[in-house]
Amino acid sequence: MTPEPVTGPRQRPRRLRRTPSLRRSVAETSLAPAHLVLPLFVREGIDAPVPIGSMPGVVQHTRDTLRAAVVEAAELGLGGVMLFGIPAAKDATGSGALDPGGILNVAIADAVAEVGDALPVMADLCLDEFTDHGHCGLLTAEGDVDNDATLAVYAEMARAQAAAGADVVGPSGMMDGQVAVIREALDAAGAIDVAILAYSAKYASAWYGPFREAVDSSLTGDRRTYQQDPANGSEGVREALLDVDQGADLVMVKPALGYLDVVRRVADAVPVPVAAYNVSGEYAMLEAAAAAGWIDREPAILETLTSIRRAGAQIVLSYWAAEAAALLRRH
Repeated sequence: MTPEPVTGPRQRPRRLRRTPSLRRSVAETSLAPAHLVLPLFVREGIDAPVPIGSMPGVVQHTRDTLRAAVVEAAELGLGGVMLFGIPAAKDATGSGALDPGGILNVAIADAVAEVGDALPVMADLCLDEFTDHGHCGLLTAEGDVDNDATLAVYAEMARAQAAAGADVVGPSGMMDGQVAVIREALDAAGAIDVAILAYSAKYASAWYGPFREAVDSSLTGDRRTYQQDPANGSEGVREALLDVDQGADLVMVKPALGYLDVVRRVADAVPVPVAAYNVSGEYAMLEAAAAAGWIDREPAILETLTSIRRAGAQIVLSYWAAEAAALLRRH
């Protein structure tokens, strides 16, 4: 018997878009609070939070308000917090980063005391917030960043953060060999369980501008001699593979939105989880557009974070992390 001719399309993709529940059931990419890490700034010597003008809704915390923010992050089920310290005084060697009583190390201890194992406490491991010249490492007499001298300081900084209780250290200075030196220092100190989230593909980006206000950066000039050229994608993959070989437990691509192709390529290449940092300029851009009434803010936040996940990031660092977690509960 001859079959009847097909008069309509066999495939009609819109069938699976008809209702919210159908759309959820076939979604290829998930976004949950556990995928999100909240960066937090804590500033020494203030008694009330200081708003960051270029990042609406983000503040420099006191130690007390930082504790409250960390507790909220744990209650929301976030995947962690990443702490940045802003010292009252800076010097050429960034000595405040090594001081057990320095603002970042006491903030780590404060956070761990509040949440214990309920929330991973991560810490930025870099000197730029602590140096009076604003670079990520020590400088030579000629004013160049001294890679190997900086590594010795990073090793000390890693030991200080581990002693304060950090679950994860995040070397972000883009010094060659930093992961190997930090892993060796942690292991020698008995901190074998402290993980390393390596900022492996960190680009010399224009999108960091608001962050420099957030950390009261002293930088003059730029960091193009040690951060990666935005024109290069394969270089990001090579750097990530080098860091994995040196002992990184996770690797990072930063920024996120302009480098989603790099996120995908790194995720396809490495055997460890990949993080991406949804940076300050990306945050500020969306907030400014929303404030002008040009975009619908809350859907744009969730779409942005989902796009980073879709590109291959298992972890997304974002200043919207806490708000997005609350939004996801409502959805």
